[in-house]
Amino acid sequence: MDNSGVNLSVIIACFNAGETLAEQLDALISQRWHHGWEIIVVDNRSTDNSRQIVESFKNRFMNLRIVSASDKIGAAYARNVGLKCALSGRFAFCDADDKVADGWIAAIGDELEKYDVVVSKIDDLNLNEQWIREIWKVQYLEPEPILGFLPAAACYGLGFTRRVYERVGEFDESLLRMSDIDYTWRIQLAGFKLHFLPYAVVHYRHRAKMKDMFIQAYKDGQAQVQLYKKYRDHGMPWNNLWNSIKSWISMARNIPVLKEKADKAKWLIELGFMTGRLRGSIRNRIAAL
Repeated sequence: MDNSGVNLSVIIACFNAGETLAEQLDALISQRWHHGWEIIVVDNRSTDNSRQIVESFKNRFMNLRIVSASDKIGAAYARNVGLKCALSGRFAFCDADDKVADGWIAAIGDELEKYDVVVSKIDDLNLNEQWIREIWKVQYLEPEPILGFLPAAACYGLGFTRRVYERVGEFDESLLRMSDIDYTWRIQLAGFKLHFLPYAVVHYRHRAKMKDMFIQAYKDGQAQVQLYKKYRDHGMPWNNLWNSIKSWISMARNIPVLKEKADKAKWLIELGFMTGRLRGSIRNRIAAL
């Protein structure tokens, strides 16, 4: 245990999470573990009531802090600020719009005493309508290769030790999306393994509005191009130009036949990815359509 009495630092990057943050904080402070832990909410320029929500929980959990990350926008920057403020040598990340399941703190904390990197199991059953779950078809399996490259994990439920942090460094703040994917790739390239914890469950919340789905996909598409530029020399593949052209043609042909809500959302998400990649290719001066 660290000298501070805190054996695990839970870091939450927060931007205008007033609608969901209380549910996540309630789930975290209701946990039981034989060691002490802290919760650090990193406010990244929120303009809603996120700060007031955190303050309202302080009388229920002494080791709850809110710190400001106002110099720039982005989850990567917010998480870096949280890492610098952490009292423990073990870090766990979760998101302000999800909800950790019972036993999550104990599972993450205990396993970080044995492993350098741990990854939660994702479960989207509880926080999403059926039509939204049909879009993503989450398999609840351990991390698999992403974008044809290495397995990856997201910060909805990622934990690692200070040893990893000191070797891998900070989250890449040039990535406004998918910086956690990048980080877990860097972790593996540095020689560490991702240890999957099927009993450390996070109830994941998908975007519920089609506009938000499109925006998320558009930003992810740009981030995918950044990742390709960063990792192509490490063997990350990419579709050839002809396959990309065929995808655009297929998208155009499918417009008239979209009837179900889930099908419309899938089409909109794919459009977001594709236009994001186009924008990313122009911005990064690389052909990754």
